[in-house]
Amino acid sequence: MNIILKGIIAVILGVIAGSALNMGLIMISGSIIAPPEGVITTTTEGLKESLHLFEAKHFLMPFLAHALGTLFGALIAALIVSDHKIRFALGIGCWFLLGGITMTFILPSPLWFTVLDLSLAYIPMAYLGGKLAIKLTSKTRLT
Repeated sequence: MNIILKGIIAVILGVIAGSALNMGLIMISGSIIAPPEGVITTTTEGLKESLHLFEAKHFLMPFLAHALGTLFGALIAALIVSDHKIRFALGIGCWFLLGGITMTFILPSPLWFTVLDLSLAYIPMAYLGGKLAIKLTSKTRLT
């Protein structure tokens, strides 16, 4: 397969896979850690109005969704390409970081969460996904 086409497919599938996992975790988060009483989490307006009621525990699932979505998307992209696995993984991480930065403007969160989320959930997880892909592909080459 053409190396450029393979790279494009890797990025598209990485973004789709990471986004799907992220959204899935966000959708089930309310059943794992219930939101404060009376909070409407299905709309951005509802979240904006009641974000001040959230405790630290309510930010655990969004952080995990961002981190695991990025990790998974980066892993998928890096597994697909044959060379430059870390670069592709970090590209996916940058894509999700851009989304995270955008969300801080759409849905302002506490400063501690914004700093934690933007500094740990995207680029470090993408790098980890790339390293994991290298490890997985080197094992399959040996067997």
